[in-house]
Amino acid sequence: MMADRSAKIVAILGCTASGKSALAEAIAAEYHRTHACMPTIMAVDSMQVYRGMDIGTSKPSMAIRQQIPHVMVDVVEPSEGYSAAEFRQAAAPIIAGHRHRQHPLILVVGTILYFKALTEGLFSGPSADPLVRETLTRIADQNGSAALHNRLLQVDPLAAGRIHPNDRRRLIRALEVHQITGKPISELQQQWLTDRPKIDFPMILLDRPRAETSQRINHRVGQMIHDGLLEEVKRLTAHPGGLSMQAAQAVGYKEMIDFLHHNRSFEDAAEQIKINTRHLAKLQRTWLRRYDATLTVQPSSGQPVESLAPAILRNLGWDSVGTPSAGLKYARDGV
Repeated sequence: MMADRSAKIVAILGCTASGKSALAEAIAAEYHRTHACMPTIMAVDSMQVYRGMDIGTSKPSMAIRQQIPHVMVDVVEPSEGYSAAEFRQAAAPIIAGHRHRQHPLILVVGTILYFKALTEGLFSGPSADPLVRETLTRIADQNGSAALHNRLLQVDPLAAGRIHPNDRRRLIRALEVHQITGKPISELQQQWLTDRPKIDFPMILLDRPRAETSQRINHRVGQMIHDGLLEEVKRLTAHPGGLSMQAAQAVGYKEMIDFLHHNRSFEDAAEQIKINTRHLAKLQRTWLRRYDATLTVQPSSGQPVESLAPAILRNLGWDSVGTPSAGLKYARDGV
């Protein structure tokens, strides 16, 4: 589908720690410099919606948010559950409003499932069965989430390969769907892998070599710990409401909670965050193959993504002053 650039809506995709937020902020600042109009940034992220979960989610600082308007950040309390469907319900009208007003909007895609929900809708599947869920929850309580994962391996190895052994919520749902329908959830979701998303705005893919991504992940985790990730987790878990099941499973938070519960050493927790984040990046690479990016950004080693903002705007047709830079590649339909 040909991208509609007149609406001035663009999505930035890429693996975790690739620099998507920095690129979005640079594009917004450059557009403001040349047009005296500050774009809005939308966080398409399952954890940045939670208030107080700042360090572990790499949420933009308050100083940045005071300069550049951000939406879909700090939407709910961390004690509350939040779903991709709820995100779609809240975010879709914002996009429609920006499209109608012709006001620039930059989507920073941290959670691909939320982007999929926003652009394609969601596989709903059968309604929840309380008895089935109660049985599966009891199994997890008694034997751990690994017991659910082992069951899923037997009935739906494809889904088991995509779902982390500690992701109790998704494991329960996958087993529930199989028990109700008699079919693997991966089979019912097969249209996700075959149908191309129908997106009518440009997409920028921020692409870095795998080794560089791993280095950036290690650096980011070290910075999070230096900035007080453990203290943030202590504060959140000490709150009377605590953390919802979804929030407590977030990478970075779960490992620190395990440390606080004496399930692992601090050093092991920090290393496990790096391992799990690299695993997340691997899964993201698989999902990103579905999307035909309008523009692929491949910064050279050490090149600040901010330096590419003028050329990106020009090639998006957003009338920025600038010339093409190294590190830009163009899709078949042009930019």
